[in-house]
Amino acid sequence: MKKAVPLRVFSAVPRVLAPPALTAVRAVVFLLALVPLAALILRGAVGALGANPVEGILRSLGPWTLVLLLVTLAVTPLRWLTGWTWLARLRRMLGLFAFSYACLHLTAFVWLDHWFDWPEIFADVLKRPYLSFGFAAFVLMLPLAATSTDAMVRRLGGRQWQRLHRVVYLVAGLGVLHFWYHKLAKNDLSQPMIYAAVLGLLLGVRVLRAVALRIRA
Repeated sequence: MKKAVPLRVFSAVPRVLAPPALTAVRAVVFLLALVPLAALILRGAVGALGANPVEGILRSLGPWTLVLLLVTLAVTPLRWLTGWTWLARLRRMLGLFAFSYACLHLTAFVWLDHWFDWPEIFADVLKRPYLSFGFAAFVLMLPLAATSTDAMVRRLGGRQWQRLHRVVYLVAGLGVLHFWYHKLAKNDLSQPMIYAAVLGLLLGVRVLRAVALRIRA
């Protein structure tokens, strides 16, 4: 079975980075992932969150969670395309950032939007489809975050760990539905359609690759 050959245009960047270079790349990605949160804090400090600050916070943290999820899912297809094996070393960090933003999004909803009124929170989750999808996505993210360490990879075994972490596609799908139904009430599906298209493309690439590998085998 032949391996896919990366496009020549990417050959200027090494397939494997030396440890200092990889550390620098990881530091840059880490700082970039913090930019949305820093921007949100700055907007809050200068009173630029709009007429409804809580809604402004939720509208910022939610989409960035989804963006980071999709970026995490894009790492493997990009590695296939470019041949840059070092991209895989960024995937776990990106996934944990997605989970962190999801935690902040949920915290803002529970604390700032509902002030820990648990009966009202659970009633809303059951009544509103977009909240149901969002809550389900967060619950499924918990085992992924809990098993993100090297120790858990060794404990579960590589194959079992990979099977568990394929749930991230379901998480991303639920995240898109969460955003879709939220925007559906406002009759504005332009952004959710973009996220759905990106997720569909990432899933399609994986399916096509699996089919191609089976044909070559």
